[in-house]
Amino acid sequence: MPNRPSPAHSAEPSASGPATAFVEERRKAALEVFEQHDMPTWRRSGFWTTSLRGLDLDSLEPKRYEPGLPELDLGDDEHSALIVQRGASVVHTDVTDERITVMPLERAVEEHGELVREHLGQRMPFEGDKFAAGSAAFWTGGVFINVPRNLQVEKPIQIVWLIDEPATAQWAHTLAVVGEHAECRIREFFLAPDFEGQALHAGSFELFAKTGAQVDVAHYQDWGSGEVYDLSTRRVEIGRDARVKWVPIHLGGRLTKQTLDIITAEEGSDMKHTGLYFTERDEHLDLFTSDRHEAGHTTGDTVWKGVLTGDSRASYEGLIHIIPKATEVDTYLQTHQMLLSPRAKGDAIPSLIVEVDNVRASHGGTVGELDPEQIFYMMTRGVPRAEAVRVLVEGYFEEVVQRLDDPGLEDLVRRRIAEKLESAKDQVREFIGERAEAV
Repeated sequence: MPNRPSPAHSAEPSASGPATAFVEERRKAALEVFEQHDMPTWRRSGFWTTSLRGLDLDSLEPKRYEPGLPELDLGDDEHSALIVQRGASVVHTDVTDERITVMPLERAVEEHGELVREHLGQRMPFEGDKFAAGSAAFWTGGVFINVPRNLQVEKPIQIVWLIDEPATAQWAHTLAVVGEHAECRIREFFLAPDFEGQALHAGSFELFAKTGAQVDVAHYQDWGSGEVYDLSTRRVEIGRDARVKWVPIHLGGRLTKQTLDIITAEEGSDMKHTGLYFTERDEHLDLFTSDRHEAGHTTGDTVWKGVLTGDSRASYEGLIHIIPKATEVDTYLQTHQMLLSPRAKGDAIPSLIVEVDNVRASHGGTVGELDPEQIFYMMTRGVPRAEAVRVLVEGYFEEVVQRLDDPGLEDLVRRRIAEKLESAKDQVREFIGERAEAV
């Protein structure tokens, strides 16, 4: 595992331009933080622990590949741009809408230096976090998106991060800038086939939605059944009178520790953040999301739903934070978990920090099981138990799936949820059956 930047990313200043020098200085500072920190353990609420003691970081390396388009299932082939990074290499870029800029971030440092320097890392501090520092120090390839002001982009911008063999370390960074009153959809996929062995994705995602912009974002994670560790931070800044709809989908990964933050930074900004997760086997999922209001007259809407099977563990914590000057805020947070196994363990933790009067902020959270009376009722109408469970679980998720507003991606999510329920059907049947008999 390269604990130091490769020669192409030397920490010595470059004569290529101020943006190149800025990035290299940032890499150098991040490398110092990375090397100062031990492997982290995260504790939440005094009892929940996420540990990396099973990760052999020294055995992983950034694997490089020749250009070529891998076989992918993205739900829909239509796009305004498609960029694919396999391991440490951008292997495919196809921009069908020439009005937008989509390219490797490494290239954008040279060709769009002023824009990169203005935004890169502005919402992504790495001090105090070993893997955020690692991403800042070691990222290769990367993704840069710029949608000019007043432009409406009909087809989605698709980004793929692919790990298709073990012993891979993928250090990632996506930077997206959507100009004033522009409209677009961004889809970011994190994919791996089933393989044996460890791999790492340590990523950063930054989106800046400028004044009046309208942006729909979806993150789709399905790392397969391999031992993939995902340690990522994603942040969205929303400008005056802009709107961002963000739908993260988590459908697989050995260990996932993610922070997802939305910042309504200027008056009139609005966000809708709706996510789902499905854990199985011995997967460990640790999610923290925040709805941070830095200006008054802003609105927020956060809804997360999860299902747990097998021996999996999932902790979701959502925070609403309203700072002192942000009056006239209207926001709420809901988080729900459904247990489909007696061995699965989960937490749904909503919280509030409100530092000003004259706001509306509320939250709620539940952890529960499928209602055995609903299952019994459906069985009395001739619906088999397994089918009843599938219908109820899919209906539970449907609120989130429909917010994707993308038929191809919606079908992909529904199909993967159905496959996961099918693979866990024996344990689910036993668990639900025991409760149905007690009704």
